[in-house]
Amino acid sequence: MVVPELRPWRAAGPRVTRLANAVRPRLTRAADALRPRLARATRPKTWQYTACAATAGLALAATVVTAVGPWDSTGQRTAERDRAVARERTGGTDHGRDAEAPGARDGGPRPAPSAGAVLTALGAGAGHAGSVPDGKALATVLRPLLDAPGLGRRTGAAVVDVATGRRLYGEGASDALTPASTTKIATAVAALAAMGPDHRLTTRTALEPDTKELVLVGGGDPTLTAREKTGGWAGLRDLAARTADALKKRGLREVTLSYDTTLYAGSERHPIGKNQNLAPVTALMADEGRLDDSSSGTADRSDDPAKDTAERFADLLADHGVRTSAPGPSKATNRAESLAQVTSPPLTALVERMLTNSDNDIAEALARHTALASGERPDFAGGGKAIAARLGELGLPVSGVAFRDGSGLDRRDALTADLLTALLAHAADPAHPELRAALTGLPVAGFTGTLTSRYADGAAGVVRAKTGTLTGVNTLAGTVVDQDGRLLAFAFLASDTTDRDAAQTALDRAATALASCGCR
Repeated sequence: MVVPELRPWRAAGPRVTRLANAVRPRLTRAADALRPRLARATRPKTWQYTACAATAGLALAATVVTAVGPWDSTGQRTAERDRAVARERTGGTDHGRDAEAPGARDGGPRPAPSAGAVLTALGAGAGHAGSVPDGKALATVLRPLLDAPGLGRRTGAAVVDVATGRRLYGEGASDALTPASTTKIATAVAALAAMGPDHRLTTRTALEPDTKELVLVGGGDPTLTAREKTGGWAGLRDLAARTADALKKRGLREVTLSYDTTLYAGSERHPIGKNQNLAPVTALMADEGRLDDSSSGTADRSDDPAKDTAERFADLLADHGVRTSAPGPSKATNRAESLAQVTSPPLTALVERMLTNSDNDIAEALARHTALASGERPDFAGGGKAIAARLGELGLPVSGVAFRDGSGLDRRDALTADLLTALLAHAADPAHPELRAALTGLPVAGFTGTLTSRYADGAAGVVRAKTGTLTGVNTLAGTVVDQDGRLLAFAFLASDTTDRDAAQTALDRAATALASCGCR
C-alpha cells in the first residue's frame, strides 16, 4: 500500500497559526515545568530518550496535536473541537449536519471536523517533513528498550512508515501473541469495513396486533442510556415518551410489556465469567448494565441487563401515564407494528468511544454486528470469524492470528505486530476514509482515555495509541510523529510480564524514543 504525498503542515496557513497561538501559553507552562526536571538528568540514555522526546513533544504540539486533532465525537479536546465546529461547520463523525439541517436538534452529538483533515496533516511526513527513518538506526534505538526485563520473555514489535506502508523495524513481528485490548483496533476496522461509518444501531418498540403486547426490541446498542442527560447517545427516556404518545393515539393506556433480545445468539457470558470489565453481552441494555453512574472503566454490572432495562422502561412509561405488566422475554413477530425508535450516533462515534476508553461492551457489540453483516452467527465465535474474514478481504496479514472475542479479554486471542501496524496504516490510507475512526479514536498520550495519566515526562500529545493489559500481558499499538515529521505506525506486544507498571513504563519509553528519533 502506498499513500500519496500529502501537503506539509504549513499549507494549512492561517488556521494552523491561529490554533498554534491559542495553545502557546500552555506549551510555555509545560516547558517551564519540565525544565528543572531535565536539568537534573545526568545519564546519557535518560537525556537521549526522555529529554529529546519532551522537546519533540513540545515542538510538535502546536502543529500536530492542536492543529490536527485528535478530533472525535466523544469529548476529546472539546474546546478545540467546538471552536473548529463554530468556525467551519464541517462534517466528521456526524457527517456535515449544521444547525438548520434535519436532525440537528434531535439530541445527537455536535458535528466534528472531518477525520480527513486530521489525517492529511498527520501524514505531512510523506515528503516535505523529512526522509524515512533508517531501519538500522531505529533498531539501535529500540532494541535495547524492548529488551528491558520488565517486558518479559516474549515480545513482538514492528514499526511502519505510514506514507509508504514499508516496515522499517521488526523483531518477532510475525509471531502471534496475546494482544489484550489492542484487539479493539482490529474490531474497529472490521466493523467499519462491514457496516460503513454511517451505520447506526436502533432500539425500538413494536405493538403486536390484537393482543396489547408491547415489545421492547433490543438492537444491540450498548450506548443506549436511561440517564436524563444523554450526551448525544440514544435515550431510553426518549423512547418511552415517543412510545407512550403512540399508544395513547391508539387509545391504549395499559399494555403487556415484553422484551426481545433475539438479535444475538449464544452465551451472554464472556469466557472470563462475571467481571467488572464487561456486562453480559445482550442485544438490550442501558448504560452497559452499570450499577453506578460511571460511563467508562470498571464497575459492578447487572446480572441481567435486558430485564433491568425493560423494568426501567416500564417505570418510564408509567411516568407518561401508561401502565404495564411486569416485563418478560419474548420475540416481536413480523406482524408487529413499529411504534417508536431511537438510534445511536454513527458507527464512527461508537468506534472512537470504544478505542478511547477501551470499552469492552462496545467492542463485543461491534463484533456481533460484524458477524450479522457478514452472515455469521452473532455470538463470540461468529464475531471472531467475521472479524478475521473482513480483515482478510482488506488484504491484511491474518495468517496465524485468532479472534476469540472482540474486546481482547480472551487470552486465546492471538495477533501479530505486523497485523496491528498494517491495520493502522490501512486506516490512514486516503483510499479508505471509511476506516479513519480507527485512528481518530486512539487515546492521546497525556491527554485522553487510557493514556491520560501516562507520558507525563515523555511524548505527551505526540503518541496516539491503544493500550492492552491483562495479567502477564502488556501491549501498545498506535501512531507517532517522529522528530522529522514522519507519521509512523508501531506495535509492541509483551507476554510473560511480571510487573504491570514496569512493563507499561518500558513500552512508553519505546514509544517516546520513537517520537524523539530522526533515526537516519
